[in-house]
Amino acid sequence: MRTTALRPWRDSSGTSLVEVLIALVILAIGILAVGRLFPASSQNLTEDRLRTSAAYYAQERLEATLPVAWTDTSVTDGRHPGGTATESVGNGKWQRYYEVTTMAAPLQNLKKITVTVQWNFRGDQTVTATTYKRR
Repeated sequence: MRTTALRPWRDSSGTSLVEVLIALVILAIGILAVGRLFPASSQNLTEDRLRTSAAYYAQERLEATLPVAWTDTSVTDGRHPGGTATESVGNGKWQRYYEVTTMAAPLQNLKKITVTVQWNFRGDQTVTATTYKRR
């Protein structure tokens, strides 16, 4: 049987400068790749916050229209405010309007209320919420 002698620890050579440089380059590329994720996630976080606020403003308007009387002027058919006007909410960052439509027979005892909230962040954005008011 033949035995192989292991090389003693003191004879093994250390890490070369080239190996250290290659390891540092790979590490730097990884750190830069992770670093590029932070600005993108920050923008997504801002966009989500704006969308959540818009949904809140839409829900707020829906809840304000539900307790009013069936014949109240705020729930007459048409767009409110009239024409192409909008209601400015949230320090003017969001624009809101709502449309009321009386449903056709056999659902004539229902009014469909659709609230639209618009804002601009990386282009025009819109959130729409709909509910039905019963006579």
